[in-house]
Amino acid sequence: MATALDPHAAIVAKAGGGRAAALTTADGRPLARALARSSARARRRAFLLVAPLLLFVVITFVIPIGQMLHRSMYNDGFSANMPQVSAWFAENPPGTQPDEAAFAALAADLTAAAEARTIGIVGTRMNYDVPGTRSLFTATGRKARAGFAPPYRDALVEADAKWQDPTLWRAMRSASTAYTANFYLAALDRTRNDQNEIVQVAGQQQVYVMLFKRTLGLSLLITATTFLLGFPIAHLLATLPMRKSNLLMILVLLPFWTSLLVRTTAWMVLLQQQGVINDILVWIGAIDEQGRLAMIYNQIGTVIAMTHILLPFMILPLYSVMRTINPSYVRAARSLGATSWTAFRRVYFPLTLPGLGAGALLVFILAVGYYITPALVGGSSGQLISNMIAMHMTETLNWSMAAALAALLLGGVLALYWVYDRLVGIDNLKLG
Repeated sequence: MATALDPHAAIVAKAGGGRAAALTTADGRPLARALARSSARARRRAFLLVAPLLLFVVITFVIPIGQMLHRSMYNDGFSANMPQVSAWFAENPPGTQPDEAAFAALAADLTAAAEARTIGIVGTRMNYDVPGTRSLFTATGRKARAGFAPPYRDALVEADAKWQDPTLWRAMRSASTAYTANFYLAALDRTRNDQNEIVQVAGQQQVYVMLFKRTLGLSLLITATTFLLGFPIAHLLATLPMRKSNLLMILVLLPFWTSLLVRTTAWMVLLQQQGVINDILVWIGAIDEQGRLAMIYNQIGTVIAMTHILLPFMILPLYSVMRTINPSYVRAARSLGATSWTAFRRVYFPLTLPGLGAGALLVFILAVGYYITPALVGGSSGQLISNMIAMHMTETLNWSMAAALAALLLGGVLALYWVYDRLVGIDNLKLG
């Protein structure tokens, strides 16, 4: 006799078999197969619900990052427009001195590029590695239209003596392949010598590592400053009566209702030497007219403005954790003989670590990628690596270099995220 377990399943008992009965649905299908099909339909339905968001993330986030990583290793400005000299580099190992065949291939490529009006692209690509060579290529390209007669070495050297420079030929060899890691080397202030060995660039050309160090240092300083300022504010928000807490929360959220550009401009008015803060200090006699403080167009201005802008991102995660802490924990510690400092240090503060970790991670990640504020108030000493990335994107048009710098910055953020996961645990991340 069959006994139904639910409206969709039944137990079919087989008499005299002595074996367990098979579970089937009411219409006789195996229950396991029916459950598998039902689960598959549920998964498909859930996937269709999140498909628009997933597609949006792929189009606006994953694909651009993939293109950035590809661009950081790929640039065919030289190799696609100078095929013959690129073939000579492929046939001859590094360190080979350019012979007459190399100069003949170079002359033929310069003539073809000049006629195709792509000589500017070639010169721009070479200018990334050897500054000042764009004019060399364009000027020689104009002469190439009249044609070069053999011997081609003498003809090119007569056009411009720079064509026999070993540094130029080494750079052309490097650019003869579309895929290269040289942009990453340049982003780390490294290059290749005549023996194809990786060496450090000259001292006056070492820029990027210094900017990375400055970005890291200022971001850590801003994170620490926002913690020192935001922790007591978050504690007040969590402990004050609701009416006063709501008023203070409005003041915390007020910067979000104001344009970032307006806030930065306001700091420029406050911090400049003829600004409000210096005028007040002179008025109260703290400084004299000749001793006005330089608080803008330097690292001080960058730290002050960015701390103000990023402070809410530290306060809100801390507040979300503090408001869930039971005050009886601290009272119990004090009733057991702990001082106020000991109760705070050993009971209250450890309970706030998830919010502190989330706030610090959020502030640091935002700080390392900030661009507008350092550009307006930072000056030459307050610029971050993001400003150099923007310069390569908009001024030098060296998108491969900008992509390499951005990829290194992304790698550093991911490494920080991994360290946070190992030390604190991403499951303990509380953003609100």
